[in-house]
Amino acid sequence: MATDTTTRHGDRALTCAVLVVGAGPTGMMLAAELTLAGADVIVVERRPDAELESARSRGLHARTIEVFDQRGVADRLLAAGTAMQVQAFAGIPLDISDFPARHPYGLALTQREVERIMSAWIDELGVTIVRRRELQRFASDDAGVDVELSDGTSVRAQYLVGCDGGRSTVRKAAGIEFAGWDATTCWIHAEVEMTERPEFGLRGGGGIGPADDGRVGVTLIEPDVDHDREPTLEDLRAALRRVDGTDHGAHSPRFISRFTDMSRQAVAYRSGRVLLAGDAAHVHAPLGGQGLNLGVQDAVNLGWKLAQVVGGTSPDALLDTYHDERHPVAARVLQNTMAQRAIGAEPSGALRSTIAEILALDDARRHVAGMISGLDIRYDLRGRHPLVGRRMPDLDLVTDAGPVRVYELMRRARPLLLDFEGSCAGDVAGWADRVQRVEARCGEPWELPLVGAVDPPSAVLVRPDGHVAWVGVAGDPELSRALERWFGPAR
Repeated sequence: MATDTTTRHGDRALTCAVLVVGAGPTGMMLAAELTLAGADVIVVERRPDAELESARSRGLHARTIEVFDQRGVADRLLAAGTAMQVQAFAGIPLDISDFPARHPYGLALTQREVERIMSAWIDELGVTIVRRRELQRFASDDAGVDVELSDGTSVRAQYLVGCDGGRSTVRKAAGIEFAGWDATTCWIHAEVEMTERPEFGLRGGGGIGPADDGRVGVTLIEPDVDHDREPTLEDLRAALRRVDGTDHGAHSPRFISRFTDMSRQAVAYRSGRVLLAGDAAHVHAPLGGQGLNLGVQDAVNLGWKLAQVVGGTSPDALLDTYHDERHPVAARVLQNTMAQRAIGAEPSGALRSTIAEILALDDARRHVAGMISGLDIRYDLRGRHPLVGRRMPDLDLVTDAGPVRVYELMRRARPLLLDFEGSCAGDVAGWADRVQRVEARCGEPWELPLVGAVDPPSAVLVRPDGHVAWVGVAGDPELSRALERWFGPAR
């Protein structure tokens, strides 16, 4: 069971390999990845439990479903939500049902439910969570980071990771610049009861629709961007009157909040022994529903690398590849959300109509849908084969032990060498303690979203995050170089 130190006031000094600040989806995913990889992690969270007041994000994209499938928890999420085509660009639906993937769809599921499921999962993994406490200050040295929490508890960690949102205390204290663009638009967002049922649909720069327990969800643009106080029920009623001419008798809000289209990104995801992930590293308008997904995928990229460094398997320089790989992905999300906002703000609708016509073309649809869903991501991993750097497809394999899916072989978050000719045992012998080698056969075609069919390879090296690090044949000297680069020197 996980250790929840909420009520343990005697703990004044804690130690761990990695201290994660923030127990949202990004922080929980990072904690799970570290734990699966054998690293000692503590999570600090200011909230008393995993319950969220608001629904926040309302869906997962295809690549994020795959990431959870790699760890064996996708079925829990799929059972709680509704699999459907959730991808859209500036409100223009994008169908990916023809993409070559096991999950060619998204998942309609609120962040509230995602966090409940993830919280139960990390509890099973035994992750330690320190609740009702916040990071106050920290100081780094050559060997680690000393952290002071709000109740006076001190923590000594080798590395500190800020997963503490757009106003990240960790980022600010580390002095990492948060470059970008100020807000141009502000939305008020709420779930309330109403005495009159409004017409559900898009309007007012957002929309009105059903929410949990008979409430009504409201998201509407406000005339002012800057606010010096928290939103009130009267602010919400005023927004409704501007759009509908009536406030529909809005009362008893579950929550009322605001968000903007501010777009900012940390210029560096790492400063020595301090790293950033999720909204602490990037914020943007929630258009396309990409934020939660981006943060979870940050965590999966970082987790195994950090575990190898704290475990002494890989040098500290491996952590630099986290920024190199994930910073461009988030920069592209900022770009596409700003483009979506510009399309939505054009008053005549002519720009949106033109974009809709373009996206009706298959090549354009696949390009943009691949970007929104995350299925097109390719890291620059120094390989010519089209698989290198891309996510490994979840193929059905046949092994001596029986049939198995690729993602089922990735449950333990370990590197995987798929040996289709059974001739790579000698090549990987020096890494046998770290890399799982599986001899397998595959009868189905190899296809990648946006790329199409690729020649079936002789062998594939897959990183714990599911991205292909090498493709080739036995005896290829590039294999040993890839193994050492990603998983440390041979033993």
